[in-house]
Amino acid sequence: MEPLADLPVSTLDIPAKTTVVVIGAGIAGLSAALTLIERGIPVCVLDKGRIGAEQSGRNLGWVRKTSRTPADVPLAQAADRLWAAMPARTGSDCGYRQAGILFVTRSRKQMALYEDWLKAVAPLDLGARALSPSEIDHLVPGGTGGWIGGLHTASDGRAEPSMACAALARAVLAKGGQIVEHCAVRTLSTAAGKVSGVVTERGEIACDQVILAAGLWSRRFLGNLGVFLPALPLICSVLRTAPMEGPCETAVGGPDFSFRKRLDGGFTITQRGRLDAPLTPDHLRLGLRYLPVLRTQKGAVQTGLGRHFLNELLSETRWRDGRITPFERCRIMDPPVNAGLNAEALAALRKAWPVFEKARTAAAWAGMIDVTPDSDPVIDSVARLPGLTVATGFSGHGFGTGPAAGQLAADLATGAVPLVDPAPYRFSRF
Repeated sequence: MEPLADLPVSTLDIPAKTTVVVIGAGIAGLSAALTLIERGIPVCVLDKGRIGAEQSGRNLGWVRKTSRTPADVPLAQAADRLWAAMPARTGSDCGYRQAGILFVTRSRKQMALYEDWLKAVAPLDLGARALSPSEIDHLVPGGTGGWIGGLHTASDGRAEPSMACAALARAVLAKGGQIVEHCAVRTLSTAAGKVSGVVTERGEIACDQVILAAGLWSRRFLGNLGVFLPALPLICSVLRTAPMEGPCETAVGGPDFSFRKRLDGGFTITQRGRLDAPLTPDHLRLGLRYLPVLRTQKGAVQTGLGRHFLNELLSETRWRDGRITPFERCRIMDPPVNAGLNAEALAALRKAWPVFEKARTAAAWAGMIDVTPDSDPVIDSVARLPGLTVATGFSGHGFGTGPAAGQLAADLATGAVPLVDPAPYRFSRF
């Protein structure tokens, strides 16, 4: 995977008690922790592996409002403001640049969907608009893709996953928060019907509130507590190029590729049209909930029955707090790269923008995404476990909204006025 930049030295020992424990040192968990510590609320972040080592450090780095559901856009707008303020809050450049995102298409059906989305979000004043072929050529010169049109949002942007989590973590520590790596949370402890602490592999920490921001692992953690969260895994393979001259600063998504400029001068590229969907026992349990998505995205995923199915089949779904858990057996989920999909993306991109003929692959990696049936996250308190708030299920587009999602989770956990209306993210929709 991408090396994370300037990771801080985390706290070595767990505290005996704190006010809020955050489970997961990804973009949402660290954003929640930074929000809390800035409000004077003691917080300890626990991670079974390392800061930002899973999907928060492996994603494409897009910060977008485009193509989100209208109900999800306010969270993305709030995230834009928080990304812009990140250098002042963290003292570091996270690579955030409001350089715009463009989606291009050769399909009239897809163009009609873009136009429908523009109508749906018109009251939100995003500045998004449909582009003609000549406008696409002006914005991203040198193309030979034969696009019939596109959808452009100039206020969208990008940031650097390899830098953002490290910057947030340094800020949390500098402002008095605690972060403990290589410390898996096994379960919660309760008293008088509410959360009273977390049970970790190193011992128990007493606390008033817990925020679960464990990404792919949230379904398993909640399942052990008897809380149902529908989520299935997808794997996205990514490559980055060595520094090169490219066509533009704008990030571009085509039917079978996407690219965005990096702060190091290279480009991050992926096969936007296809992802890997490793079959798991959960597909048998949850598959019917995903049929509407599968019907509309035929060919967008390629499934396989392999080692991941067996690993999941043999992995515990319930355990007691004194036992070693799946979180300790897999500290960092590091799925294999699908080199074929990366090659497809680069070949398609070279046909569309020949300047990428000179692209040289510097690194490749893959990340595992947790996807909900409607592709929107869950950011909500758990009614049956007072004191537990969940921020998870971001479905591959959580990096962009991560700062706002974390703040919203912190608001819900502490009873503050919510950053945005949390109704779209409630458990009850499932």
